[in-house]
Amino acid sequence: MSAYAALAEPHRRQILDLLRERERSAGELVERLDLSQPGVSKHLKVLREAGLVVVRPVGKQRMYALSPEPLAEVYQWLEPYRMYWSGRLDALERHLEENP
Repeated sequence: MSAYAALAEPHRRQILDLLRERERSAGELVERLDLSQPGVSKHLKVLREAGLVVVRPVGKQRMYALSPEPLAEVYQWLEPYRMYWSGRLDALERHLEENP
């Protein structure tokens, strides 16, 4: 699965938001999200396969962390859209300043 497809699901984005803060166990993610343990595990598997998270064993636990490399591709793809909207917002700001 591509990073784009993995990011399309809102729960996966929530997981990435939590992992942006620090690495977490699946149990911690279950506590923070309104999802079952199997649901979190399913989403973590998709995120791992897309390369968006990495896992490391710590004793009996598995700790999940954000892997930023695939996000760089998404960031580059979004750049022209950011430039487009930035220009549109600048034009709106000028219009509002000229027409109070």
